[in-house]
Amino acid sequence: MPLQNVPPIPLIAAEQPPLPEDQLSFTNQASRMTVPVSIGERGPYEFVVDTGAQRTVVSRDLAGLLGLKSGRTVRVTAMTNQALVGTAIVPALKLSKTAAATIEAPALNQADMGAPGMLGIDALQGQSVSIDFDRNEMTVRPSRKRISAPASPNEIVVTARSRFGQLIVTNASYHGKHISVVVDTGTPITIANRAFVAMLDHQPKSLGKVDLISALGQLMNADYIAVDRISIGGITFHDVPMAVNDAEPFRRFDLADQPALLLGMDSLRLFRNIQIDFANREIRFSMPRPAQMAAN
Repeated sequence: MPLQNVPPIPLIAAEQPPLPEDQLSFTNQASRMTVPVSIGERGPYEFVVDTGAQRTVVSRDLAGLLGLKSGRTVRVTAMTNQALVGTAIVPALKLSKTAAATIEAPALNQADMGAPGMLGIDALQGQSVSIDFDRNEMTVRPSRKRISAPASPNEIVVTARSRFGQLIVTNASYHGKHISVVVDTGTPITIANRAFVAMLDHQPKSLGKVDLISALGQLMNADYIAVDRISIGGITFHDVPMAVNDAEPFRRFDLADQPALLLGMDSLRLFRNIQIDFANREIRFSMPRPAQMAAN
């Protein structure tokens, strides 16, 4: 996922007190969210939580430090392109009190990722992930098939469709015109494809240019614009800044020719809490902070 002038997260196991069952505190690293991850008896290490990435990724630096065995060569989708990369066998990767799992993780340069690793949806499948921005806490619990509970007065609930395990919100629009939205905690800013820009009713406000660096180390230069409004469920975002680029994930999710957004951390942080339930294909958004949004 893309980085924007992101300082590196040190490759040092953090000293932290034990946390309650399934609860993780997270830190904010250049507008991204990181959580402590243990590998076997080592760690924890600060991994970026990336709900827009299909696979968990480990840095070559950390793989070398831990002496991880090499795995197969696999194809990885980053913002700028796809590439064949080697993997490392990560034994007993663990979040808080959740069950440890062995993962074959693509190994990339830490300097390009800006972190020792990135936690993808392969490590989050079968889980319900709640992100509380007010408390800087992320709760991970096993998700079970169930009848959806009604929304509280302070939240909206949207049902998503699944594509390669990724949840794509279809209950979203621009001035009544349908758009698809991917909740992507791995990107600091929201990204729109050109099909979305083509459907706009008027010329968006230009905010200049923005440079993003993919996890594969390639530079992506994009126009940076502000769109007057987009709606998700019963909530409308106003004056939404976003980069414009036909990024590779749009093709991966079959959204290249459809108006679509990768909703980044800049927009997600306007909500107080987001709950992503992968098993039930459901996303709950708490009512947003007053700035930039209003109820329909």
